[in-house]
Formats: sequence, C-alpha cells, structure tokens
Amino acid sequence: VQFVESGGGLVQPGGSLRLSCAASGITADYYAIGWFRQAPGKEREGVSAFNHHDRSTWVEDSVKDRFTISRDDAKNTVFLQMNNLQPEDSAVYSCAVVFAGPDTVAAMMNTRYYGTFQSWGPGTQVTVSS
Repeated sequence: VQFVESGGGLVQPGGSLRLSCAASGITADYYAIGWFRQAPGKEREGVSAFNHHDRSTWVEDSVKDRFTISRDDAKNTVFLQMNNLQPEDSAVYSCAVVFAGPDTVAAMMNTRYYGTFQSWGPGTQVTVSS
C-alpha cells in the first residue's frame, strides 16, 4: 500500500485548501483511510477518516464545522476539504490506512490510538499565515 499526499501550501487565515491522498495497492473490503496532522513539537493528531465499506466518516470535533472528507473511487483518492483555515491548523498532513471496520476506526480515532495505522505517506505541508 502506498499513499501520495498533495494539495498543501501557504494560505492566509480564513482561506481554504483541498488535500488529496492518492492510494494504491489496497485490496481489502474493511479498511479506512485517515488524515492526520502533526505540527512541530506536538503529537500526531487524527483529523478525519473515511471508511471504505459503508462510506461513513469520522471527523475530529474541533474541525467538524470546517473540514470535510470525501472519496473519488475512480481515482482511488481521498480528499480533505479544509475551509476557514487558522494558524493552528498549520502542520504536516499525512494519510494512512487501517484494516478495520467503522466502529473500531471510530474508537481508535476517539482515543487517539494510531498504532495500527500503516503505510504512512510522506505528508504535505499546510501553513496558515498572514
């Protein structure tokens, strides 16, 4: 499994970005692709996840009204639409896969247990600054 993230960049506060996570090599039925971010000196934080089996999603509470996750099956790509970006959103955003059902994925994201996520992509830098 491999991921390639893209779409990051420099944006002013209040601006928007759409990140892409292009996936290859996934053949399972029960899996989720998660978006994560890590700022310098801070722990990795799960932002959102898309469950392949039922297309349900998980979004971290603090960004729920600003971030939306979606998937284009034809392109094997998961998108993270980020609106009204703020300086605290600045981080390296990366994606990874976990082979589990939606309930397990939600539990892992809610408890910040990311140990079973794998095939981490190199990430894309998001910088929010005026």
